[in-house]
Parts: sequence; structure tokens; C-alpha cells
Amino acid sequence: MNPHLERWLRFAREDLRMAELAFDDGIYNQTCFHAHQAIEKALKGLLEAQGKAPPRTHKLVDLVRQIPQGKWGDLESQLFRMDRFYIPTRYPDALPGMLPEGWPGEKDAREALELAREVLRRIMEESR
Repeated sequence: MNPHLERWLRFAREDLRMAELAFDDGIYNQTCFHAHQAIEKALKGLLEAQGKAPPRTHKLVDLVRQIPQGKWGDLESQLFRMDRFYIPTRYPDALPGMLPEGWPGEKDAREALELAREVLRRIMEESR
């Protein structure tokens, strides 16, 4: 495995584990945040392994757009939706209405966790 990717994936797996622990404790906003972080770090590792400098951003939209088109086609809309969790799940004074449906619930957290697992699985499978 590419050493740059391996380094990023180590952090991504730790975020995924934190998301799982938060989910098990019913802390769904933190599940969504750490799932987002796991995906972000995995994508940055993939970009670095491809010889690209990952941008200093937390927006998954920006990261996905730097990966060859079609690679994430079936997951792209889900990945783009994950960006809605970044700020409101971290700061209690986030702009009102950022998540019009309110705090992330169990369904949001379950979907975020499943997406993070799938992204990491695909990247690790591809890097073998």
C-alpha cells in the first residue's frame, strides 16, 4: 500500500471507530461528524497516493471533484450530502437553519456510518 495513503487511512479508521462508538452511545451528531472525517481523510489519502496535493478543505465536494470522474458516481450524491453535517455537528452556535431538519437523528447517523465504511472499504480494496 502507498505509504501516504496508509498514513491517511490510519487516521480515517480511527475516525470511523469514533463514529461507531458514538453511534453505539446514541450520540448521532458526533457519529455524523466522525463519519464525515473518516471519509475526508480517506479521500485525501487517495488523492495523495495519486500524486496530488490534497486541498486544505473539509468539503467532500471539493475532494470528490479531484478524483477521476465516475469513480464515485453511485455514491456521489450521498458524499455531497455529508457536507451538511460538518459545521452544525461541531458548533452549538452554528448558523440557525443549517440543518433544517434539526440535529442528525439515528437514521442520519446510520447512513453516514454505512457510507464511511463503504468509502474506506473501496479505497482499501483498490489499494491492494
